[in-house]
Order: sequence, then C-alpha cells, then structure tokens
Amino acid sequence: MAAKVNWRGVFPAVTTQFRPDLSVDIEATRRTVGSLIAEGVHGIIACGSVGENTVLSPAEKRDVAAAVRDVAAGRVPVLAGLAEITTEAAVGFARDMAKLKLDGLMVMPSMVYDGGRHEIVAWFKTIAAATDLPIMLYNNPPAYRNDVTPEMAPALTAFDTIVAIKESSGDTRRFVDLVNKVGDRFRLFCGLDDIVLESLALGAVGWVSGLSNVFPRECARLFDLGAAGRTKEALDLYRWIMPLLHLDARPDLVQCIKLCEEIAGRGTARTRPPRLALESAARAEIEQAMRAALARRPAA
Repeated sequence: MAAKVNWRGVFPAVTTQFRPDLSVDIEATRRTVGSLIAEGVHGIIACGSVGENTVLSPAEKRDVAAAVRDVAAGRVPVLAGLAEITTEAAVGFARDMAKLKLDGLMVMPSMVYDGGRHEIVAWFKTIAAATDLPIMLYNNPPAYRNDVTPEMAPALTAFDTIVAIKESSGDTRRFVDLVNKVGDRFRLFCGLDDIVLESLALGAVGWVSGLSNVFPRECARLFDLGAAGRTKEALDLYRWIMPLLHLDARPDLVQCIKLCEEIAGRGTARTRPPRLALESAARAEIEQAMRAALARRPAA
C-alpha cells in the first residue's frame, strides 16, 4: 500500500541537459535541478515531457532519475515521468524507479496508442498494481490524444497507489468535475502553466510547471499567493509572466523552455531529434519575450 503523500506546490518538469554531441550531460542536469531546489520549488519531476522522456534510452532514464534523486537528497519529493508504449515496458519502468527509491511516478497513458476508455483505465490499474510507489496520473489530451476524463476517476479510486491527478487538458472545469466525482480522493495538480491561478481557485493543490525551470522563485511565489487567496498580488505576477507561461501550451514547448533556460543562464537550448532548434522567427519571438520579462522582473 502506498504511503499517504502531502505533495503540494510547484513541481518543475525539469529539462534533461545534453552535451554538444547530444549525449546526456548528467552533471549539467544535476546543476539545473540543484538550483531549482535552492530557489524554493516544492518538488521535482524527472524524465517528463519537458525532460524529453521519449528520446531517452532506458539506461539514460535510470541515470537521470538517480542523479535527480541524489541532488534532491530528500529535501523535496522526486517523481519520474513514465511514458512508454507497451504495458510490459511501463511495468518494468515502474519497478526500476522503485528500485531507485524515488518518491513517486507521473504516469502518462500509453504513448502512440489511441486507447478506448476501458483500455486507458486498465493501463493505469496494471501499473498501479505493479508498484508501491505513489502515482500521479497525467492527462494531456492535446499532446497525447488519450483523454483521462473525470468519468474514469471512480474506477481508479480502489488503488491506494494512485494518489494524484495532473490535469493538462486546459479545461479548468475538470477540477470541479473531479471533485464532484470522487471528492478529495486525489490531490489535483495543474499541468498547464497559463491556467495555474484559475486551477488553484478551483481546487488544485499543486502545479507541474515548465516555466518554473526558468523562473523558479517567481513561480513558487505565484503559487503561494494563489493558494493563499491573495489574488491581487498574484495577478501582478501572473500578468508579468503570462506571455512566457503561454509557451507551455505550444507543441514546441521543450525547445521554447530550453531556450529560455539558456537566455537565463540556467542550461542550454539543445534538444534531441526529432526536436530541432527553433527557426529564426520563433527564436526571435522567444528572445523578445524573455528580454521583456527580464526587464520588468519583480524584485526578489
């Protein structure tokens, strides 16, 4: 049986850093994660979408997850993203992460396969039954087609290992529908940066974030203000950072976030194919948005 968790706050979906030859740069990844924790984030997601899970080998995923766990050293919970195609591979990955003694898993529906409702539910049930690690379900139908709807939630309440849901559909009504369906059974996390304040108002207790890789202190502050109901102060920060928060909803969000990291001096913009560097017009757009944000950055 999974232990109770008190996950809350900002959990950056951290980037995986690469060397010029596109091999994984473990030390650079450790540095970026260490700086995020030092600046006040509440948890870490390794090997998520922003961490380019699907282009990492199984050995690379294990190495990255272990490195992030070591950097965190128990100061914040560390979850690993699970993004596999087959049920067998998903179960194997979950067991690997348990051996590494991570704090949990963020589990996506089966990648590539566009499953029916009963297949999506069966996928989550099988993984939940195979591990004692606490699980955060990840719903992102715009990116991954499969939609984990509130109607599926009651079928998953019997599994003690399933403790949270990351909702990235962009429809904030889902938070209300989930509470109506299953009460407070799951800890609800906002998974889309540019609706975080609205999500907090509707019951979210956490935020899996992309832009917190770039502005961790400000994102932690935004979360704390929103969670405390200090809307006016939160809106000032929200309006300042919103042009960059919108990047999290783009198909090329990984390239965008990594470029922002590079501009901020927190990492490099390198991504593995099939993700390629942003074309010149898109790069100029991001650079301009970052210049504007840095020029008006709130005082610490």
